Amino acid sequence: MGKISKRAFLLGGAAFAGAAGYHFLSPSPRSYGDAFPVEPQSEATGTLLSDAGELTQVSVKKHETFSGLSSDALRKELAAQLKQAVDENHPVMASVARHSMGGQSLPTNGVALSLHGGTIELHPERKSYTVSGGVRWHEVISRLDENGFSPAVMQSNNDFGVASTFSVNAHGWPVPFSGCGSTVRSLEIMLADGQVQHCSPTQNSELFNAAMGGYGLFGIITELELDMVPNSRLEPEYIELPSAEYGLRMQQVLAEDPSIQMAYGRMNVDIDRFFEDSMLIVYRPTDDQSDLPAASGSGFISKASRHIFRGQLNSEGIKKVRWGIETGIGASLNSGPVTRNSLLNEPVVTLDDKDPTRTDILHEYFVEPARFAEFVQACQDVIPSSYQELLNITLRYVRKDTQSVLPFAPTDRIAAVMLFSQEKSKRGEADMARMTRNLIERTLAIGGTYYLPYRLHATQDQFERSYPNHQKFIELKQKYDPQMRFTNQLWDTYMAAKEPLNV
Repeated sequence: MGKISKRAFLLGGAAFAGAAGYHFLSPSPRSYGDAFPVEPQSEATGTLLSDAGELTQVSVKKHETFSGLSSDALRKELAAQLKQAVDENHPVMASVARHSMGGQSLPTNGVALSLHGGTIELHPERKSYTVSGGVRWHEVISRLDENGFSPAVMQSNNDFGVASTFSVNAHGWPVPFSGCGSTVRSLEIMLADGQVQHCSPTQNSELFNAAMGGYGLFGIITELELDMVPNSRLEPEYIELPSAEYGLRMQQVLAEDPSIQMAYGRMNVDIDRFFEDSMLIVYRPTDDQSDLPAASGSGFISKASRHIFRGQLNSEGIKKVRWGIETGIGASLNSGPVTRNSLLNEPVVTLDDKDPTRTDILHEYFVEPARFAEFVQACQDVIPSSYQELLNITLRYVRKDTQSVLPFAPTDRIAAVMLFSQEKSKRGEADMARMTRNLIERTLAIGGTYYLPYRLHATQDQFERSYPNHQKFIELKQKYDPQMRFTNQLWDTYMAAKEPLNV
């Protein structure tokens, strides 16, 4: 790592609270380094596509992009694509930016559809808004912010698609909520035959619940109506505590103070104090809620933090420096009020690695607050003995999911999002697979689950134990898409061989 200027050091510390929600990766997949044993990516040919993980290449028939279409126009285009898919008998998968990491948005020898932009309509009288299928969160924030509102739940960065968030049932900092799907009032989804179904928790609820966290396997979402809440000026509180106490403490703090609107946590990742120390950050409304400024983002400050964030690679000293900043000057400089929308308005690219020989890989695990200390111990046992470089962990609180067929939070859970920098090599890939399976096994042993949008390293048995409703999911897939028109690598890896027989 090069020398860090004093200004970048100070500003970097100030940025970490704002950048703590770093979740998925860059929307622009890059080519592989020579060390990785696969053919280089060639998206221009229309035959090979990858996603944000940069390690999963899939041969597709073609890649089509649709930009700025209204819901009606989008439906016409998609219906034509699906008719062609039926005529030519190939699969289809739609996405916004392919932020997944294991080919969850890619159909083998099929057509990959990318949806960009669209329309947004506010309904202030019922505190909701409607978006078409290609709209991203930064577009939502901009529109809602102008009118004094904010998304009820969204991912912790702003460049993911809204429909995509529903399709993985992602969550974020806002509390007290389950995943984003719990704030979706209704949606319209195009099935494989081109017909559009209107779904909600009370209308066609079976399909609604299957599509929530259904990874696009039931159809293409063309429109959603979601909850919105008032935008507000928030002030943070920073609470340092031992990591073993974090789970129950976060649960207690949120239960005792319903005024808290957003919350997340961090843990120390340097090897000497690995996962020993943690910090809980909660945001409460200030007394003054007048004249809220327009939503910004951390901007230059967040970009400056990249010098320290990326400097952690192979440097325990920089990891110690970073933790000292986050719990010291960073917390001090970020102690002032900020709007809810500004906290949410951060792109994933801010801390992008820009290194062609490495890639950022995410893991996420969900454990009950009372078992969090055991999860900490599992991570301390497994991660330091691997070749992987853990650069960040963010902790969130996720309420029980009572709707989706494949829930990652069947009870209230602490979500632990870990960002690793992985070497693009056979050694790096093999070691990541081994470490992932060990972490999943330890998490399962304490009643936890792992998240499905990332690398598909889990064994078949681990997938089935983490998601015991998988057979119901497969049966619903057979019901709504009997020709298996919508497929991806997640389906092919864990569920295609277990399709129920037609009877």
